[in-house]
Amino acid sequence: MIFDIVTIFPDLFDSPLNEGILRRARLKGQISTNIVNVRDFADDPQTMTDDRPFGGGEGMVMKPEPLARAVESRCNADLPGTRVILLTPQGRQYDQAVALELAKEAHLVLVCGRYEGVDERFRAGYIDDEISIGDFILTGGELAAMVIIDSVTRLIPGVLGCSDSADKDTFSRQLLKHPQYTRPRVFDEQAVPDELLSGNHEMIEAYRFIASVHRTLERRPKLLQLETFSAKEIKLLRRHGLYEKVRMIQEITPEK
Repeated sequence: MIFDIVTIFPDLFDSPLNEGILRRARLKGQISTNIVNVRDFADDPQTMTDDRPFGGGEGMVMKPEPLARAVESRCNADLPGTRVILLTPQGRQYDQAVALELAKEAHLVLVCGRYEGVDERFRAGYIDDEISIGDFILTGGELAAMVIIDSVTRLIPGVLGCSDSADKDTFSRQLLKHPQYTRPRVFDEQAVPDELLSGNHEMIEAYRFIASVHRTLERRPKLLQLETFSAKEIKLLRRHGLYEKVRMIQEITPEK
């Protein structure tokens, strides 16, 4: 997987790309990351990448020419299957389903917007997709680009040490992950649940499933509207008095 990051602040990526899982994935050749400095593609001595908006108004707008040249430098016949993505609060909402979608691509060009946005002509002519990581405003798209790189990289086969990790993450289903425990067995007079110490894998899985449903009901019940359960899971839900609660939520029409 190739990630090209188009930005006017390349130094922001130095530390994140050189730590933890991303660093290991880069060293193993599972991902390749390239920082493309938009200023290198400006055509004036001051390396201007933004200007005042026509029609007046607040702020500055990123100029189309440097952005177009920067993107074109990474889109060529030697890099097939390229998707150019603009990070913008106007884009479609990012979630695990979108991360899975992007993980199937071979080459992502992530354009980090700044200021009041990018010139509309660049957006219309060079962008394949627009993504927002949430309904809030950042000072630029760099942090959003890192979110995408991190979340997509961990979905690439072989990147995570445990092959089941990505499959059992929160949002791998429409369920929040169950509570986690490690040593010591007792902390602040709270003991680890007996089921997790039983050594019985079926009992452990059942406990974790029910705990996951409980947590989702308490914190993000709307997620359950789109979840489906196996016959075995329905039996567990009935046994623990959760089936009717889940069904009540699923009878509510999901928001579109």
